[in-house]
Formats: sequence, C-alpha cells, structure tokens
Amino acid sequence: MSFHPRDVHAGHDLHAPDIASACGLWGVLAHQAALRPTKLALKFESQAWTYAALDTAVAQAVRQLQARGVRAGDRVAYLGLNHAAQLVALFALAQLGAVLVPLNFRLAPGEWDMVLQDCTPGALCHDDAWADAAQALAARHGLACWPVTACLTPTASPPETADPWMRPAPAWDDAPVLLVYTSGTTGQPKGAVHTQANLLANMQAAAQVQALQPSDHVLTVLPLFHVGGLCIQTLPALWAGASVCLLARFEPTSFLQAVVEERPSLTLLVPAVMKALIEHPQWASTALESLRAVWAGSSSLPSASVQAFLDRGIPLCNVYGATETGPFSIALPEQQAYSHVGDCGWPAPGVSACLAPPEAAVTGAQDGVGEVWLRGPAVVTHYWPNIPALDAQGWFHSGDLGARGPDGSWRIVGRAKDMIISGGENIYPAEIENLLLQHPAVLECAVLGQPDPRWGEVVVAVVVLRAQDVPAPSDEVLLASVRSGLARYKHPRRVVRVSALPKTALGKVQKDRLRAQL
Repeated sequence: MSFHPRDVHAGHDLHAPDIASACGLWGVLAHQAALRPTKLALKFESQAWTYAALDTAVAQAVRQLQARGVRAGDRVAYLGLNHAAQLVALFALAQLGAVLVPLNFRLAPGEWDMVLQDCTPGALCHDDAWADAAQALAARHGLACWPVTACLTPTASPPETADPWMRPAPAWDDAPVLLVYTSGTTGQPKGAVHTQANLLANMQAAAQVQALQPSDHVLTVLPLFHVGGLCIQTLPALWAGASVCLLARFEPTSFLQAVVEERPSLTLLVPAVMKALIEHPQWASTALESLRAVWAGSSSLPSASVQAFLDRGIPLCNVYGATETGPFSIALPEQQAYSHVGDCGWPAPGVSACLAPPEAAVTGAQDGVGEVWLRGPAVVTHYWPNIPALDAQGWFHSGDLGARGPDGSWRIVGRAKDMIISGGENIYPAEIENLLLQHPAVLECAVLGQPDPRWGEVVVAVVVLRAQDVPAPSDEVLLASVRSGLARYKHPRRVVRVSALPKTALGKVQKDRLRAQL
C-alpha cells in the first residue's frame, strides 16, 4: 500500500561521538573514559565506578565471557534484580557482538521457558537473589549458568583457543545486542531485536531531549529487564557522561532515602510507583529540591499524580514509546511540563510520527484521533528470529490511539483495541479512568465496553477500592467526577467492584481477561 501519512512530524538530526560511531555501543564508555576518566559513572550498593574503572570492568568482562565460550551472535540471558554487573555485561556483550536477553523476574517459570525456547541462549547468568530459580531454569534447558558478578571479576587473558581480545572493538552497529520480550497483553510475548545502532540512536535522542549533562545524577529504580528502566535514562546518562545511582529494585522508603542522600537531578517513574510515593507517609517531609525533573514512562498519566509532583515544584515529564521503538519516541520536555499536563509532547530527534492514513486507520478520523505510527533509527526492524516489525514503508504500528494539538504536541488517548463505540460515538477509557482515580477511595480501576443490544456497547467501570474505606462509597459518589466532567454518553452504566485487576508481569491491566471475567 502506498500513501502519504497525515500529520507526520519528524525530529532533528542526531550527532554521535566519533568513537561510538566507529566502535558501536562499546565506544560510549571508551569515549567517556578518555574524556572524563575520574568522573563517577555508576554507583550500586556499596560499590562505585569512575568512567575509567567502568571501562576497565567491561574489558575484564569481555575476557570472562570469552573464557566461558561466548562468541559473536550468541545470546546470554540474565535473571535477577537490577545489578551493576548487568550493565557491564551488556557493554561487554556488545564488544563481542553477542546479545543480552534480560528475563522479567516477575514471570512464571513456564513463561521463562517459552522465552528461552524461542531465543535459545547458550548461557544464563543471575544475581544472588534469583540463583536457585536460575539454576533450575538452566538445568531444564541444558544451559551454562553462572553468577553475573563473575563479569566483575578480573581474569587473565583468555586461552589461546578464544577469539583475540583487542581494541578498538569491531564495529557491530548492525548486530543485535539486546533482545527484550514484549509484555504479551495481546498474546504470546515476542522478542524485539535491538541492534547497537538502535540503542545508540535512542541514547542520543533521550540525552538531547532530557538535556542530560555530565553534571546530572540519575537515580534508576525501575527494572532494567524492560527498555524503560534501561533505555530512557540509564544508558542515555552514560552516553552524556552523567552519573547513575542504581537501586536493585523500587521500594518507596529506599527511594525517598536515596533522593535525600544521593541528591539526584533526574529519575524515571511509572504511574504505580508515583502513586506509592505520593501516598507514603514521608512524601510531604522528604526534601526533593535536588530533582530538576521527574520523567514518567507511560502513554497516559493520572492527572492527580502529575499534579502532586507539580505542586512540589518538580516538572513531571512524560515519554511515550514501546518496547519496539527504543522506547524514547515522543516526549514532553521539562519546559512544557506545566503548560501541557497530560500530553506526551513532541517526537524525539530523529523520530517521525503520524496518524494512520484513513484507509488503514483502526478508527475513524472524524474526531481527530487515529492510530499512532512511528518510524526512526531506534525502532527495531524485526522480532526474533526474523519476523518483521514494520510495514513496507518502515512504519511501526503502535496500536495506540493518539491526537495532535494545534502546536504539534501529541496526546495518547488509549489502546485501539480498548476503544468503546457506543451509539456511534468513540469513547476512550483513559479519560474516564483518570477521573475515577481522583476519588480517594479508588486504588485502581479499568474502564471497558460490554455488548449492548441498543447502543452496541456500554461503558463499565471496574474498580478496586481501598480496604480501609468502610463503609464503601456508593456508585453515585464514585462516579460524581465523571458525571460532572464528561458527556453523558461516556458515563459508566455499571460499576463492578473487584479485589484485584488481572495484570501482566509489567503491571499492565489485561482487559481481555477482565472482559472474560465479567
């Protein structure tokens, strides 16, 4: 199909350090080690690495991996919490032309089995917390298994039978380096194949939009098994020569303590984490003035959570994307955080975004809404092993519905498959969900359509209430903000109370399962 997509917006050109362009992903650390060798690069628990030390750690990890038989094209899986050695392993595998496969530790063993059967790694490494599960998993698949900390252990030169280790590293730009599996909200997870060139493009764009400087200090708490935790701030910070403080996992008290002690200038959160922080008893008393901005990785954000950060004088900046798109695709810079609350911002440098043309649109364009398509150097071309991820013109079809404002800013209104059509009118669940979440008794909610003989579909709200709210508020009270803020045809006809919402391992509500339950 040939067409001219409507509302195409493209970002600016990118410029990479010469050494990174010549040497692939490894060149990022080599460049920073040469430029600022004594600058703090990474802190994890009681250990800290300057850029020179981190570059040396990667060189040691290359020798370790070679000694264990890892070669170009091999896949190495990782199961565990965030760990400094996980980042070291990524850069070392990049130099070898091999691939890191981070496993989501929240999955069930059977789901790990499906991932390993799909990508057939040659080895599995792990942290201490997940050692038993990793060893059992490796035994089922006949894999070599070792602690990820081995990558941080100095070793002698590799045996003569190993590939020669040398610098500069070979140029692996087009080689796969990261294999990240989608969350599987619509079916079996698929492995998005990120090349080194994909990661480099994403790092450049993210660093530019976030105005990352060597003086910045990034606090990373989201899991590195997902592109959000790894690629929105952590890798871009290393690209820019900034410092990264890595926590093994998010816990609200530890996060607030780290903000006070480490004084980060930037961090990345998601709605569930934002909510946990805002409701924490130490939220109001914790000094947050070191944060020049907080970024959030989500297609849409609850307005109450956004306002809580704005009220503390902290710009809350959104970034939109997908596992397949880097994910840094559309972003709201901190300068526009107060004027564009709820928006995702503008396409990042190098990214083109469009609304699907009418003949391919998943919904009518009469209301200015269409499916978001993305194209750019950070977007993967295929899923493992060689399943196309793009159409013939190079566009990635996101499945998300979006609209553009008069100034070119983008807003995501929901998933195409979640859109409700009632009486011929399009209804987007996200705007109803955001209003429901403003009620203090609502812990979580999901809005979906159910078949109706008269209207085609009617709106149903499924809510999880806080246990301490006794007696529970009536439906009239719960829906008051929706009825006062939205047109009548958008009002839920039913309110269903449940103890929990079905979710993927990444915390996304599985609305197909919820429909089946109803």
